[in-house]
Order: sequence, then C-alpha cells, then structure tokens
Amino acid sequence: MAAPKEQIMDVRSVVEAVAAVGDDLEIDTPLYVVESLCMRCGENGTTRLLLTLIPHFRKVLLSAFDCPHCGERNNEVAFAGEIQPRGCCYRLRVPSGDQKMLDRTVVKSESATIKIPELDFEIPPEAQRGSLSSIEGILVRAADGLEALQDERKKVDPQVAEAIDQFLIKLRACASGDSFFTFILDDPAGNSFIENPLAPSPDPSLTITFYERTPEQQAALGYLADPSQLGGQSDEASNEGINSVPHRLLKEPHGSVGARAGRQAIAQGNSAEMTEVLFRYSAPEEVMIFPSTCGACMGKCDCKMFVTNIPYFQEVIVMASACDACGYRNSELKPGGPISEKGKKITLHVENIKDLSRDVIKSDSAGVEIPELELELASGTLGGMVTTVEGLVTKISESLERVHGFTFGDSLEEDRKNKWLDFRARLDKLLSLKQPWTLIINDALANSFVAPATDDIKEDKQLTFEEYVRSWEQNEELGLNDMDTTSADAAYSSADAAPRKSAGD
Repeated sequence: MAAPKEQIMDVRSVVEAVAAVGDDLEIDTPLYVVESLCMRCGENGTTRLLLTLIPHFRKVLLSAFDCPHCGERNNEVAFAGEIQPRGCCYRLRVPSGDQKMLDRTVVKSESATIKIPELDFEIPPEAQRGSLSSIEGILVRAADGLEALQDERKKVDPQVAEAIDQFLIKLRACASGDSFFTFILDDPAGNSFIENPLAPSPDPSLTITFYERTPEQQAALGYLADPSQLGGQSDEASNEGINSVPHRLLKEPHGSVGARAGRQAIAQGNSAEMTEVLFRYSAPEEVMIFPSTCGACMGKCDCKMFVTNIPYFQEVIVMASACDACGYRNSELKPGGPISEKGKKITLHVENIKDLSRDVIKSDSAGVEIPELELELASGTLGGMVTTVEGLVTKISESLERVHGFTFGDSLEEDRKNKWLDFRARLDKLLSLKQPWTLIINDALANSFVAPATDDIKEDKQLTFEEYVRSWEQNEELGLNDMDTTSADAAYSSADAAPRKSAGD
C-alpha cells in the first residue's frame, strides 16, 4: 500500500479535516503536516498527524514531532473517538507463578489510573501516556522509571533512595509473577481495557464495574461548561429546589392516549376492563420538574419526573433531562416502592418473531444469561435500560465488541479467533430465530420485567417468574446487610401513636 501523501496545512484546517472524518476509515486518510514549536530549542519543527482506526476498537490519532534544528523527537497516541457515557474500572487478581496472566493485553488511555493496593502503589494518568501493552510491560516500565534517577537520589537523600530500592524489589517481584497482587485499571473516560481470554464467558479473576463520573472527573476530561458547577449547585438553584417543585407541575396530559376527553368517553362506557386495557401505558397528568445539572457539560438543566404503574410489575419513576447548552439527553427508569424481600428470576422462551418485540426492563442489579450460547453477563453489565428482547441482544453484541476490542483483531491466535467468530455467528442467529432460545434475567432486587404477550400474564406459557431468597453474599453486595432502619421504624411508630392518643383524649 502506498504511503499516505503529505500535505502542508495550518492547525485550524487539520482540526476541521480530522473532525469531518466519519466512522468509515476504510479509505486512506491523508497524512497532515503542521509546523510546531520545539519546546527544547525554541525553533519550529514539524508534527505529522495520521487518523486511523483500530478494527473493532477505537479511532486513534497518531502524532510524530521532529525538530531538524536540535534533533528532538516525540511520538504520541491519542484516542480520537468519543468519551464513553460512563467510566470503567477493571480489577484483576493476579496469582503468583501465572505468567499467562501477566501477558494479558492492556489498553491504557491517557486518562486512566493504575493501582496495586498490596504495594500501596499508584500510576497517575500523567505518569504513563496512552499505550497498548501488557500487565508485565506496564509494571516493568514503571520500575524502570523509578530506577532511572536512583543515583541522584542516593546523593541527595540516601534514606529515600533505600526505601525506593526496597519497593523496587517488591514491584519487580510482581512483574515477574513471583508475588500475588491486584491490578486495578480505573478510567473515567471509559476507553481502557483488560483482555479476558475466557470471553464471552466471565473471568472469575476479572471484575468490571461501570460508574457515573464525578464533577471533578468531568472537569479533568474537559466536560465542564461552567466551572462554578464544580462545587455543586449554586445558591440560586438551591433556593429554587424542592420547595418550588409543586408550583412547576405540568397539568396538561402528554400524548393522545392520556387525553382527558378520551378518558372521559371510555369512563362513560362503564367498562372497567376496557378502561384498564386502554390506559395500561397512559401518559401522566402531572410531571414534576427539578433543577439539575447536565451529565455531559455540567451546565444547568431541568429534570422531568413522573410516577407510573406498570401492570404485573410495580410502580416506577421515569426521569428525563435535556441540556440546552450541549444538546445532551438522558432518560432513566427507577424502581419505586420498598426493596423487595426476595429476588426474581425471569425466564423467557423465545420462539417466534413477536417475542423479539417484547418490552424488557433491565435494572442495574440484573444479570443476563443465554444458556444456548453459554453466555452469562454479571449484574450491573450494560447498566439499566428499557428496551426490547431484540434491542437487548443487540446491546450485548455491541458491548462485547467494545469491551473485548482486540479479540477480533489480526493479532489473535487462530484458534481463539475462530472461537470468537463462531460465537458472534451464533449470537447473530438468535435474532434470525433459526432455532428457539432462552433469555434469563436474574435480578436480586426484583426490579426487572419482561412484558407478557397476552392480556393475562398467567396465560403466557413462554414466560415464567420465579422468586427466591437472596443469599448473604447478594445482600452484602447490595449493601442490605448494613442497612439499619430501627430509627426510621421508631419514628413512624411514634407518628402513628400520636394521632391515636389524641383520638383517645
């Protein structure tokens, strides 16, 4: 393949050209060359920029600086794709003597932090730039960086140098596999990755969690419209808080289904059954609006909320927000009412095309299983969502390709590559319904739901709900073992006793 053709451009033109490139990078992108200031000699050098796509992973921007006056050179790799909606944290337990564990591929973005709790050791984002390496490579690079200035430290502060020497022995023992340690990769941008050789099956040694970014992390990533929002809501927003909400209720119905005139017409028919079926998913009469902050730019926006009841399920809270500053939109569905005493396991036998259109509510605490594929997603994977069966399978496929980015690449061994290709083909066959399959949603909090295909849920033979008692480990993970409600119970009891005493008097 011919080398990309160089063209001299100014910085603004390069930025506009790179921003105009879409997701399809199969065609050769040009190599941009711009004049840049050399930070060593102060003369002008040249920076070459190339935008390329790593298959099934991310768009990356390769930059190379060269100064002809002093010989200074610098190469960098930066992510050119979008920041993910949530941050990610990988926690890998590395046993001693397991060299294969140290050879796992690690993609570290420029915003990621690496920690080893056993050594009380942390590699901040600025210490190592974005890189593609292995666990052993990252630890060896960190050890070499600490050892580089040891001679100078011994002259200035021998005690500190001695302590670093002792620490380097422990760090190199971890890098060689002689010691057990925990490798933590925390990336607020969500663009980092640790290889799972057992994928698509879960790895018992690897734990992946996704989280919402804090305002400080948003500011570090450059997603902060108003710096004053960093410390929280302003005084004006605080004064405009909960007390003003009742005055901001929307009294008009939303959508034709919940129209007032239509509801009256059905009600005059004196048919309770007809009314219940027609308005099963009716729009609310009252929508509450709360002041909030945008999850992307941290600017001020409104969050609209209403409470509704889903038949055969429970009361839910629907929340939606839109930011006028950056255009970001977000919608969430939260469970209402008390915490369920038991967990719930939902089993759906998918047999026809109509089953793919069933509504699915998957909460943050729910895990997903497809026995025919030996696929199991731990609780919390994919987050909470309101979708369909088809949409859930599509999300699973997209998530596997995003999280396990390099497992479909050319550098993978042939047998593992064929295993992944076979699995992806079997996953695609689920939506073509060439054979029946089973979808299992296991939710310890019983906040998930699959809609029945019949008006009476008992008549749906393909859908089953099974309740079970949560284990101590599940309650511990959900934080229920440490939950103490005695004070609240006492307050409610005293509040109930006061009216009775007044009535007795």
